[in-house]
Amino acid sequence: MRLLRTPEDRFDDLPDFDHPARYADVDHPTLGVVRIGYVEAGPPDGPPVLLLHGEPSWSFLYRAVLPVLADAGLRAIAPDLVGFGRSDKPADVADHTYARHVEWMRAFAFDTLDLRGVTLVGQDWGGLIGLRLVAENPDRFAGVVAANTGLPTGDHGMPDVWWAFHDAVQKAPVLDVARFVQSGCLRELTEAERAAYDAPFPNEMYKAGPRAMPALVPTSTDDPATEANRAAWDTLTRLDLPMLCAFSDSDPITEAMGPILRRRMPGAAAREHPTIADAGHFLQEDAGTRLGQVIADFVRGLD
Repeated sequence: MRLLRTPEDRFDDLPDFDHPARYADVDHPTLGVVRIGYVEAGPPDGPPVLLLHGEPSWSFLYRAVLPVLADAGLRAIAPDLVGFGRSDKPADVADHTYARHVEWMRAFAFDTLDLRGVTLVGQDWGGLIGLRLVAENPDRFAGVVAANTGLPTGDHGMPDVWWAFHDAVQKAPVLDVARFVQSGCLRELTEAERAAYDAPFPNEMYKAGPRAMPALVPTSTDDPATEANRAAWDTLTRLDLPMLCAFSDSDPITEAMGPILRRRMPGAAAREHPTIADAGHFLQEDAGTRLGQVIADFVRGLD
């Protein structure tokens, strides 16, 4: 597997994101060592919160959430998925599979950081990967915050707006990452913020990850990830692990998934689930401080 590494100077002068870059080497059983970039905020002995981003963003997305969690005494950890942010980037689209991304994040969180009693925060692909981690390693988790995400199995169709995104990514001769992030926000990103979303990708060679991810979402029952996701549903719907659904009010991609999670997950029952107002798919951009407060209140309530 050929890996690309984004030059460090691409990450100079990021707006409101001055956390020191950290790195962890994770060893995949068949693919070898991959370096994962991440940032942390808050006391190292605080209750850990694992913040997983999705497509086509990176940990920069959580820059308004991190200080809120840190101020609440939590250890906030935001890694970059392999192929994104400061993490190594497999150069071929075929190098990216759902199972590999789950294993890379498992190895990062448990083999390298040895996280225990952790709360997952998953948005977009952060939930698709993170919910698998929870189902397959439930003893490691204290709670789950699902934010504009789900766990598709291919048994139900995806909305038209998602298919439009899927097709646009596949057909674009040049993948405009910042434009895709902007399309999922209600507020207008600044020029510096758009540049930060483009920073991990110096040219098209680096974009195999963003190009691969839409096609990895299970959309039919013969998808390679269907059985594993069905097994995860089976575990999660019998697991009394506290879950909070913090979905935004303006995300046509995932709006149908929130009620399903609230209805089917035992740990979500009899809980008041907030709706994050005035926020699109990337609710961290539109309402990051509010989302941070919701997460902090949930984690502190787990004691």
